[in-house]
Amino acid sequence: MISGETLLTGVFGDPVEHSRSPVMHNAAYEELGLDRVYLPFHVRSDQLRHALAGIPALGLLGVNVTVPHKERAVGMVHWISREGRKLGAINCVVNRSGRLYGDNTDARGLEADLRSFKLAIAGKRAIVIGAGGAAAAAMLGISRLGARPIVLANRTRSRALLLARRLRPIEPQVITLGSLIDPEIVGEAAIIVNATSAGLRDSIFPALNYAATPKECFFYDLIYAPEPTPFLQPARQLNRRSSDGRGMLVHQGALAFELFNRCEAPVEVMRDALFKSLGDARS
Repeated sequence: MISGETLLTGVFGDPVEHSRSPVMHNAAYEELGLDRVYLPFHVRSDQLRHALAGIPALGLLGVNVTVPHKERAVGMVHWISREGRKLGAINCVVNRSGRLYGDNTDARGLEADLRSFKLAIAGKRAIVIGAGGAAAAAMLGISRLGARPIVLANRTRSRALLLARRLRPIEPQVITLGSLIDPEIVGEAAIIVNATSAGLRDSIFPALNYAATPKECFFYDLIYAPEPTPFLQPARQLNRRSSDGRGMLVHQGALAFELFNRCEAPVEVMRDALFKSLGDARS
């Protein structure tokens, strides 16, 4: 029951109808008995500055920002965390007495999820596909697990080089997407991460030589969906271990929840709510 005393949080995105963040956060509010609600807001790029400026005026506790706003939002808040500056992108904005604080919980969320799989990737090759804010978070999260070297694959080499320079001292090797058919590149990969939006709006994913990857190679897609994504389908057909980004969503969402509400997040409640919404039997 929403009243004049109900406090609001939410997510800004374009598109936003696919977001499962409201399911997780609202389940957490119900579990903790908090008079709060988390809402999805469809915010176009040309309205992002106005939407963020409205957070203090409307008294929102904070919002997540998702595609395509994570990088542009950096220049629209008053303070940015060290992690947000390092990644050049933010995924949550917190209202602190009318001033906006930006942070990025993506890398920490990915790191936490990957640790749950007990992967042995320290000192082994990792490949990250993409060159945007999600790719930066993936590279940072993977580097904390000790993967070396990290290979960054992107359609536009110049954009990948810019990201590589910004993320020193990780210093990834930069290649183009076409190189992912080369057995010498994918043949030693311990983990391959899709950090692009391919599969979110379409069913086509760039060519990748799945058969040349080691049998123990782990495939991870930052996108989450009820069905296996176009990136994960070929990996599963070859019996490679894989996961979509639902676990990352849970962990980054729990960190955002704690920033917004200043209390510990009920992580398992958020996980169960998300998995149930995706039709996962583990819920």
